[in-house]
Amino acid sequence: PGSPAGRAVGEGSPGGSGRRVFSPAGEFREFSRRQLRDMERLFRQYDAGKDGFIDLMELKLMMEKLGAPQTHLGLKNMIKEVDEDLDSKLSFREFLLIFRKAAAGELQEDSGLHALARLSEIDVSTEGVKGAKNFFEAKAQAINEASRFEEEIKAEQEEKKKQAEELKQRKAAFKELQSNFTQ
Repeated sequence: PGSPAGRAVGEGSPGGSGRRVFSPAGEFREFSRRQLRDMERLFRQYDAGKDGFIDLMELKLMMEKLGAPQTHLGLKNMIKEVDEDLDSKLSFREFLLIFRKAAAGELQEDSGLHALARLSEIDVSTEGVKGAKNFFEAKAQAINEASRFEEEIKAEQEEKKKQAEELKQRKAAFKELQSNFTQ
């Protein structure tokens, strides 16, 4: 639940308001799981109200801490550029749109969102949006990215299995030692 692959901050309420649960890994396949975790960590860091949204004042503080303070109007324009539900605050999904647009080169060089993406220490350019030139390239890219996620998940599962096996071996060795002392 706390990872980007599960229900994300500010999206889909447990009360069942009819909205589907947002899956960052499913929708933002251009980013690795690590990048998504980093972006979620950054989002949570500046979500001072812990309400699952970054409002105008939280965005103001964020931009000041990143060393790129904005005017009140500049902050409003930053939110407006990715605010799909027009609630004047950023949900985690809308926050991720900033990085998608930055990686695709869709942000003005002098915009606050460009500064946020550039200064946030999350490098989306290394793996970012790989500008699919045509339908078939986009299709192949989606398949490759899905398999990359599968590989990452398998690697994590293998590591957990390995750790469980090591723990099992340590417990067996300990019991063997313990039996030598109880005789």
